[in-house]
Amino acid sequence: MKDKKALLRIVKTPEGDILLDATGKKSGRGAYVCPDPECLKKARKSRALERAFDTAIPAEVYDALEGQMGAL
Repeated sequence: MKDKKALLRIVKTPEGDILLDATGKKSGRGAYVCPDPECLKKARKSRALERAFDTAIPAEVYDALEGQMGAL
């Protein structure tokens, strides 16, 4: 298991938006992935984030998360 500080937090806000939380301080339910885009692809394929957030996540949200990860 990796150290939490080495991971990126993805958060589902109380409004239902799913965002990359670079600060780790946004309110809402959080899930952690490694900073490698391959990890996000694995989470997408296994639907891990959908299970963590108990909601369906559209493809455009995953695409936006990948873009945000690439910008870091």
